[in-house]
Amino acid sequence: MHKGLAALVVTLMASTHVAAAGNTEAGKAQAAPCAACHGQDGATGLDGTYPNLAGQNEKYLQRQLQLIQAGTREIPLMAGQLNGKSPQDLADLAAYFASLPGKIGQAQGDDETVALAARLYRGGNLQKSVAACGACHSPSGSGNAPAGFPRLTGQPPEYTVAQLTAYREGKRRTDEYYGGMMRDVAANLNDTEIRALADYLRGVH
Repeated sequence: MHKGLAALVVTLMASTHVAAAGNTEAGKAQAAPCAACHGQDGATGLDGTYPNLAGQNEKYLQRQLQLIQAGTREIPLMAGQLNGKSPQDLADLAAYFASLPGKIGQAQGDDETVALAARLYRGGNLQKSVAACGACHSPSGSGNAPAGFPRLTGQPPEYTVAQLTAYREGKRRTDEYYGGMMRDVAANLNDTEIRALADYLRGVH
């Protein structure tokens, strides 16, 4: 791992930011409306642009729910869905979805495309200043729960393409807490690389 990146991870893991502890049963009681888009299991979305929530780490989920509720992360289809929910409600929802078993798919690309994605994911691209994805999201794609780095494995490729593209174009800025590093990485990825990574991440484990 790059020394600067390693230092950032340690700093974040030692952060004094304390998330509310969630209750899975309370979260389950609130989650029924979520199934309409994300599936009863939290991992069978209405279409490929909807993220899989099941098995995602609790800290990341809670943070994203807070950002969506505050309007910092703008998702039109989520408008109004979190109105009136307390910080504890959001924590409970995050705990519930984190407790569900995540799904892992399988990459569909050809050998060349998968090899390109594997190189980027595991080793980055020094010439383009692209850090290895696995440095923060773990070699298996399971994320880093204490740091709040999300699980990537099993996400629909369409969703991953949309998010990496949004970071690259500066439309998604929810990495402020992490020094903008997702925008820094995505800024140097082209469309071919983003599509390859999205396909690869569906099945990395």
